[in-house]
Amino acid sequence: MASVTFAKFNASSSQWIGQQSFSQRQGSSARFPARRVSVPIRAGSYSEELVQTAKTVASPGRGILAIDESNATCGKRLASIGLDNTEPNRQAYRQLLLTTPGLGEYISGAILLRKHCTSQQLMERSLWTACVKRKLCLASKLIRYGLVPLPGSNNESWCQGLDGLASRSAEYYKQGARFAKWRTVVSIPCGPSALAVKEAAWGLARYAAISQDNGLVPIVEPEILLDGDHPIDRTLEVAEKVWSEVFFYLAQNNVLFEGILLKPSMVTPGAEHKEKASPETIAKYTLTMLRRRVPPAVPGIMFLSGGQSEVEATLNLNAMNQSPNPWHVSFSYARALQNTVLKTWQGHPENVEAAQKSLLVRAKANSLAQLGKYSAEGESEEAKKGMFVQGYTY
Repeated sequence: MASVTFAKFNASSSQWIGQQSFSQRQGSSARFPARRVSVPIRAGSYSEELVQTAKTVASPGRGILAIDESNATCGKRLASIGLDNTEPNRQAYRQLLLTTPGLGEYISGAILLRKHCTSQQLMERSLWTACVKRKLCLASKLIRYGLVPLPGSNNESWCQGLDGLASRSAEYYKQGARFAKWRTVVSIPCGPSALAVKEAAWGLARYAAISQDNGLVPIVEPEILLDGDHPIDRTLEVAEKVWSEVFFYLAQNNVLFEGILLKPSMVTPGAEHKEKASPETIAKYTLTMLRRRVPPAVPGIMFLSGGQSEVEATLNLNAMNQSPNPWHVSFSYARALQNTVLKTWQGHPENVEAAQKSLLVRAKANSLAQLGKYSAEGESEEAKKGMFVQGYTY
């Protein structure tokens, strides 16, 4: 595989690569001074395309619409408005989202669920077509197989799916996908254990390298769950540790940083913590973590909402964009873009137009937040309702 670029790291001063020198083996004598080394970063023949795709997704005033929930989770959302969890109902809802006129002005990409059965593939092809018509950049999830218990950990999980990932990624590229997503989770109440953090980081790094080798920009998502009653300082501590490990292993796997996107959790107190943080405080802590751990070569930070209300997620994003950042700081929201839409739709065909207008309202609000120009004046009460679910899975 051809080397496309080189990055130089000063191992004695670099904090975000795990505090270990590339030039000195673990356990070797400290008598030898650290030296600068060139590390080849490889992304095969797709390097230029990867960089361009990442820049397109991370374009000013735009973010990602995530509709990659499992059928079971989608069923729970449909049940909230009295609808059965059937394929026609799921298809109708997702078609509503992706055929919204003008959506591409605020949304640069959509993350879709891919399943290996004929009926699901037919449905997704129609969604694929909707993405193309709206000039959205395409994504493909799920290229992982899900979270399972991690033996030897503190009741934590790890993410399966690396086996066969290269062939699946190549097939998704042929179908039109240009970026992908892999999500794993870290639980603060469960520790997190060093084993769980390392497993999460290594899995994400291998996925990222394989995705790039097959033309897909990897969205890297180690979600730090909101569960717990811990203060915001504890969240910051864990987030810094997790992202330190992630970038250490991304570097070890020769991942092209200019060709990835991140999907982090915002740094907030635990959902059960007695004191709620302001958007300004959340922005301060989150940007502190990013500046300490994420190199400026990464083009885009696409935050997940993680159970925040629609307004909370938008206010927090807006607070982070009040001054220039070295990365495009934006959104990759699911519930924080869709909650009001779902309640407006109610499964009735005559409500589709109104529901699509609700989606545009939320998409535009987050577009303005990405530009640091959002105001919560006039927001509905529905948009202010929190959506945190303890032990949430999808």
